[in-house]
Amino acid sequence: MLQRVNPTPKIDCDLHVTLPTTQKLLPFLDDYWREQVTSRGIDRLELTSDLSNMPPAVRPDWRGETEVDQVRKRALDDMGSDIAICNCLYGSQAVYNQDLAAALCRATNDWLAKEWLDKDDRFRASIVIPWQSPELAVEEIERRASDPRFVQVLMMVLGETPLGKRQMWPIYAAAEKHGLPIGIHSGTIYRSAPWTNGWPSYHIEDQVAQSVGFQTQLLSLVAEGVFEQFPWLNVVLLESGVTWLPSFLWRIDKLWRGLRMEVPWLKRAPSEIVKERVRLTMQPFDGPNDPQIVREMIDQIGPDMMLFSTDYPHWNFEGADFAPAGFDADLMAKLRTENPMKTYARLQGA
Repeated sequence: MLQRVNPTPKIDCDLHVTLPTTQKLLPFLDDYWREQVTSRGIDRLELTSDLSNMPPAVRPDWRGETEVDQVRKRALDDMGSDIAICNCLYGSQAVYNQDLAAALCRATNDWLAKEWLDKDDRFRASIVIPWQSPELAVEEIERRASDPRFVQVLMMVLGETPLGKRQMWPIYAAAEKHGLPIGIHSGTIYRSAPWTNGWPSYHIEDQVAQSVGFQTQLLSLVAEGVFEQFPWLNVVLLESGVTWLPSFLWRIDKLWRGLRMEVPWLKRAPSEIVKERVRLTMQPFDGPNDPQIVREMIDQIGPDMMLFSTDYPHWNFEGADFAPAGFDADLMAKLRTENPMKTYARLQGA
């Protein structure tokens, strides 16, 4: 019997599942790394940049919900989503030892497959990679690419190097080869200050600085020619905010006109490249609570560039009212179905 395919699935492009401690990964590590992790006490550490365990960052009615049944009800059933892309933010991407980082990333992906994807066919996931070592990152992409439930490659916005640099290109080649977008998520591996002029004092400063990180990484990808080199690669900015984009693109275009002799591979205005190849998730939405202003901002950004996300379980909206002011039903249908289906090739058969 043929399975009926839902032609208009509602897709949540950023749902967080939390790995509480490294101990949960022990069954998924080989003997050598299991011994290393336990003998060095790494299994007792919480190596996470996910804010889900911080009470101020999690909605009170979602606090402590880490089991599949709870997430299924709150994030899928209550929100009316047919598919959700799970992003697991764990410290394996920040470990200095590249071999240990690769082992933890492999275990994290295997944990995701068994503990989440196997338990509900509405879940999809991003491949966690040790991007501090492009060679090992490619190995992990190749290992997991055969599982169609993994629909994206996950990286963080603040790291050791601009993401457009050529040493990162093998990652993009592997992702493009398998039809996997690159998801760049807010977060840091704490190698350097989020600001060029030093370390901030407060968490609020770090959070606001994330949008600057997205701007610099996006500029790096464009200027270094990543989108020219990999013409079928899509990039998704996760938890980036959206209101910074129009003025940022205006500035890039203006400077490109005067300095394009420096980057001769850019045959088109940077804004054209970005609007064609880059997408941004909706939550957390950083616009004002004024429908008219929001609609003007959406027109400036372009409705094709935005993807629906709840950012579950982070505290971005009340109840189930996830649509910001000014987001009408037609726009939400585009963000929840049409745009994700075009962005994530592996969702075509969902």
